[in-house]
Order: sequence, then structure tokens, then C-alpha cells
Amino acid sequence: MEPLRIVPARGQKAATTEDTSNSFGLHDTLQYGPRSLAAEVTTSSKVKDRLENWEATQDNLKLQMQRQLFGLHMPMRILMERKLVSQSSHMPALQQSNLHLDILMGRDESLECPDFMMPASELRQPLDIHADMEKKLRM
Repeated sequence: MEPLRIVPARGQKAATTEDTSNSFGLHDTLQYGPRSLAAEVTTSSKVKDRLENWEATQDNLKLQMQRQLFGLHMPMRILMERKLVSQSSHMPALQQSNLHLDILMGRDESLECPDFMMPASELRQPLDIHADMEKKLRM
């Protein structure tokens, strides 16, 4: 069973030349594989790595706690409901908003930029629902 983790785990550290050097100060290709310059040049902060995985870690924590409290059926039911709701069809001309999924994910009480700010390109497009439905149904 996976441990209950509140904060995302640290990202894997990329091997650099200092870590993989032999007695001569050169990269040991036979022991550590080919050298990757992209891994050495790309530096990301530890905080950024953890923030990218924050929502997934919190969701996993909630599902693990529900599994321990209520049994295996509860997280399975929630994941099944999320899958069913995320596959719902919508009118193609209108903006897609999945309120059901937001409620199941616990995001119904949060307000983010995409909730109230819409790009100007979406505002200028005329709503031709009939043409969009014909396109969707391949008529």
C-alpha cells in the first residue's frame, strides 16, 4: 500500500558529470550510460517540481484516506463517477464547462482565471449551433 503523502515526493535527481566521474574526472559511460547534456543544462527548482504534482498528491491522499475509512468501494466509486462525468457530451458551439467534474474533484468552491476570463477570440466567434452539430454528427 502506498503511504499517505501530504506533500509531493522529491523529483528524481539527474546524474551530472560530478556524480558519474571516474578517477580521471571523466564521465564513466560503461557504468552510468551515455551522458545527457540536456539533463545537466535543464535545472528546475525543487519547489516547482513539487507544485506541479500538488493536486495529484492531494487527490491521492484523499482517495487513500477514503479507502482506509470506508473500504475499497469508495475510491472506486468516486473514480468511476469522475470517468463517467468527464465523458459527457456538450454542445460544440458553446464553451465547455464540466460543473459535475468540478464538484467531484472538490474544485467547485475555488475561483480561477479560466472561470471568469475568456479569450477575446472566443467572444468574437458567432454561435452557429446548427453547423457545428452537423460537423459533429458528420452530416
